Amino acid sequence: MEIILAEPRGFCAGVKRAVDILAITLEKYKNKRKVYVLHEIVHNKYIVEDFKKQGVVFVNSIEDIKDDEGILIFSAHGVSKSIEEKAKRKGIQVIDATCPLVSKVHKEAKRYENNGKELILIGHENHPEIKGIRGRVDNPITLVQTLEDVHDLKVKDPENLSYVTQTTLSVDDTREIIAALKRRFPSITGPDLKDICYATQNRQNAVKKLTEIVDIVLIVGSKNSSNSNRLLDLCTARGKKAYLIDHYGCISKSWLQGVKKIGITAGASAPDILVDELINYLKADMNVKVSVMLGGITENVQFKVPNLV
Repeated sequence: MEIILAEPRGFCAGVKRAVDILAITLEKYKNKRKVYVLHEIVHNKYIVEDFKKQGVVFVNSIEDIKDDEGILIFSAHGVSKSIEEKAKRKGIQVIDATCPLVSKVHKEAKRYENNGKELILIGHENHPEIKGIRGRVDNPITLVQTLEDVHDLKVKDPENLSYVTQTTLSVDDTREIIAALKRRFPSITGPDLKDICYATQNRQNAVKKLTEIVDIVLIVGSKNSSNSNRLLDLCTARGKKAYLIDHYGCISKSWLQGVKKIGITAGASAPDILVDELINYLKADMNVKVSVMLGGITENVQFKVPNLV
């Protein structure tokens, strides 16, 4: 049996930065101050559970923090302005681990609003990134999730519209939605696909190539990871059998019956250790040859970790 690894896969620069910020903060204040994270630092079960074991407390709201001497970290997905202000009022020291690409969308949305534009947001309801973007502007934002939403869209002034997008969407689906918006509202302005994270695009392109050369694709990532789910959607849309798994223990041996080539990728918030464990698990039972997909992109993007006081 052959295992072919997608390239690139796993951690993106924004996730690595957020995880590094939390790890450095934890080390700096170990046994001195409690470290809190608002929601999950990134959408990966392994990462969250590992930090919990080290003493990090994950909370769902500012009100859950009873220790004013603690340090609060905002996750990679970003938060609304009101949450920032609430933490400030409570006197909580905050370290912001928001991905710089998400922060870029925040600034774009605010700039469009300042220019008097009515805003449309392409994304998935209830994703924390969507809540953060909506909370960065003063006026309501209309959420568009599907092509049908574009058809049903009601706006105040068709000549005065702008849009922004969640960073972890399907590039293909978003391209169709943007095209539909432009057909219906020719004067609409927005960033085309530039707001979709480079890492999301790269992993989606790699998976498209992977589906052409393997019998099945195993996607390492958590169920609440938007970018990991988009990889699963891409495989399914191309008629390729695929499974989204948290770790090797989620595999059913029946999936692999008659399979000669297994493709493996990982969402942008999944650490390398999970892919390594999966490969070792498969090697334990089968004679396996492992290779990396040809023609993949090498990512060199790095985001600076702020000086942590």
